[in-house]
Amino acid sequence: MKLKVYSFFIFFVLIGFASLAQNTLVGEVREKNSDAPIEGCSVYLKGSRNIFTTDSAGRFSIPNLKSGTHQLQFFSLNHRSFKTEVTVDAGTTTLAFTLESIEKTLNEVTVTAQQGSFGMTRLREVEGTAIFAAKKSEVILPENLVANLATNNARQVYSRVAGLNIWENDGGGLQLSIGGRGLDPNRTSNFNVRQNGYDISADALGYPESYYTPPTEALKRIKIVRGAASLQYGTQFGGLLNFEMRQPVTDRTFEVTSRQTVGSFGFFNSFNSVSGTAKKLSYYAFFQYKKADGWRPNSHFDSKTAYADIHYQLTDDAKIGLEVTHMDYLAQQPGGLSDELFAANPRQSNRERNWFKVDWNLFNAHYDWKVNHRSDFNLIAFGVVASRYSLGFRPNRVATVDNETFERDLIAGDFRNYGFEARFLNRYKLGKKDGVFLVGTRYYHGFNHSRQGVGPTGKGPDFTFVEPDQLTSSDYRFPNRNVSLFAENVFFLSSKWSVTPGLRYEHIRTTADGYYGNIVRDLAGNIITITQTPEKRVNPRGFLIAGIGVSYKPSAQFEAYGNISQNYRSITFSDMRIANPSAVIDPNLQDERGFSADAGVRGEKNGVLNYDLNLFALNYGNRIGEVQFYDENDRVLRKRTNIGRALIVGLESYGEVELLRLLPGKPDRWGWSVFGNLALIRSSYVKSQIPGVQGNEVEFVPAVNLKSGMRWGYRNLKASFQFTYLSDQYSDATNAVDGGFSAVVGRIPSYHIMDFSLSWTYRWLKLEGSINNLTNEFYYTRRATGYPGPGILPSDGRAFFLTVGVKW
Repeated sequence: MKLKVYSFFIFFVLIGFASLAQNTLVGEVREKNSDAPIEGCSVYLKGSRNIFTTDSAGRFSIPNLKSGTHQLQFFSLNHRSFKTEVTVDAGTTTLAFTLESIEKTLNEVTVTAQQGSFGMTRLREVEGTAIFAAKKSEVILPENLVANLATNNARQVYSRVAGLNIWENDGGGLQLSIGGRGLDPNRTSNFNVRQNGYDISADALGYPESYYTPPTEALKRIKIVRGAASLQYGTQFGGLLNFEMRQPVTDRTFEVTSRQTVGSFGFFNSFNSVSGTAKKLSYYAFFQYKKADGWRPNSHFDSKTAYADIHYQLTDDAKIGLEVTHMDYLAQQPGGLSDELFAANPRQSNRERNWFKVDWNLFNAHYDWKVNHRSDFNLIAFGVVASRYSLGFRPNRVATVDNETFERDLIAGDFRNYGFEARFLNRYKLGKKDGVFLVGTRYYHGFNHSRQGVGPTGKGPDFTFVEPDQLTSSDYRFPNRNVSLFAENVFFLSSKWSVTPGLRYEHIRTTADGYYGNIVRDLAGNIITITQTPEKRVNPRGFLIAGIGVSYKPSAQFEAYGNISQNYRSITFSDMRIANPSAVIDPNLQDERGFSADAGVRGEKNGVLNYDLNLFALNYGNRIGEVQFYDENDRVLRKRTNIGRALIVGLESYGEVELLRLLPGKPDRWGWSVFGNLALIRSSYVKSQIPGVQGNEVEFVPAVNLKSGMRWGYRNLKASFQFTYLSDQYSDATNAVDGGFSAVVGRIPSYHIMDFSLSWTYRWLKLEGSINNLTNEFYYTRRATGYPGPGILPSDGRAFFLTVGVKW
């Protein structure tokens, strides 16, 4: 099996090398009405690293092209951008192009380039005011997927991103929990999560968890850049996850889209959007309402999300934009199960008083200025005003029967964050060599007010503390400050080679100011003593991290790349003082440091083949994790501490082939593609002071992570099938197998899942259907340590969904 897989990807690589050629395209760009040559027009070749610029005669030349069809994009001041496809024959091909002036109103049809049929592509080396040269990047195009978008089904949406470990305990897609390369998937906290380039997590430093996930139906692209993204977007080990929302339509003043979805277990989703452009003003807005009863009892939720985006073109070269996002939901949580309870009936629930409430508000203002044809400037200001409340009965023994006369545990978090980020990118020439320079700065102010204490009895979602002055377990304020400076430069050593070094300086100041309490009760539940201990910690530090990437790109269809970057992750004080009946927090937690590296080959061949094959290494020093131990009462507990140094290495591979395009004639009515995404990973703790840990496997690392599938199409009818398999993995550093009565640690057994989706489009109407978990497998991906558990959180069984969408 492995031999076949490796042979398959070696075949991809050989095809990439075979595509090398020495053809040249010579072009001339002129203005349509005056026929005057356009100097300084930027010409982008899809898949190429270079930006070609016209000279005073409007001419440009692109060497080393393969015979066939290529996509070009033209940008010039005071002219409309233009996309087209050209055919290059053997030798030198000479073509003429014309651009329209934007100084007058035009009524012609806008020329657009058709997206490739692949569900995933990659970022260009330079996009906007960001550099992605030599970095491992993936771009998901939701419009090209035949998948269940209404539920934000992460297993399908991220199926082409190699090596992702996805927690699937939220059937409605309220939260996204993904990790990769041994990083904890919990609320995607090891990625720097952004929406349109600005932070959306609770607190980027002190509490980097994302309780808000934008609806996939509203997304244009999802960008994922692995560890080397730290130089531009932060210091985290995971890299960048950026949700790009749909942009306003430019060819009409008003467009409406409406999608209504119904499904199993009372699921209903209504997504409605409006968009348009009137002269210099553009807008896009949507509202989504979603509810469901859930696969298990006590799993009902109601969710509402609203978003508005307004752009105004100040001049031909500058525009401003404002964005506002609101999301709130109330979810009942069925609680976790022990191994025995899951084996007996994975759909059961013995918790009907556990609730979770989120209110999330995001604000963003941005200014984009094209200084000249070589320089761009971007400034964003952003803010988060949000809260999360969790309420429930969560004893260490998950089989304990709940009673509404028992008091519940209540945790409240309020977040008030704001920040600014400025970027300047310049394309320059040094002698005869091209270069791209990026410099930026960031200021971030985070504030988290976290409280934990005794909640009310009863069953309802009453998020009120009982006697807050006496029975509060903890009350902390966490003001955080961060100032960053970063710079990167792409040196194009030749038409084939480039080197991209980068630096980032971080100054971080984290503060904890509050108190933690302890309540001692007798056997009857009466309070004996209450103690409150004040605490204040201030931890300022500054450091410099660096990285470098190398790229070899002999043609637009093939690239070999490698990079290495230092990483850093700050401890989160807010985690340190959350009381949990099954956990102990080490008060001497230290920051995590390490590096990540990639080396691989990737490419695309004429819309037929898309592939990426890479080796990676992640060196994780002072890794924070959990170990199981026994306390003085012989109770099994877990301790969150610095486990030691972990080394994670592996192979990540992705390939997708449009099979029918290999046939003569390339039939345009039919489509048939297959894709494979395989990650083979080995991990171990190479150094640890904790007995019994050194040499163990790292938690959250399945050795085999496979996602594969195929897609068929005939005209407007499309269907897709997907298979997912993950091997066994551990949930703590001791590699415990049995979860015991708490079930918060232990092995997560291997599982395999199949999904099927279907779509049909006719003019303004689109119908979609899907079956998730086709074979109704009983499995789980997560053992929760606190909310929404503790214990095993079963994933959903087989479910059916139907969507009706219209656009006019």
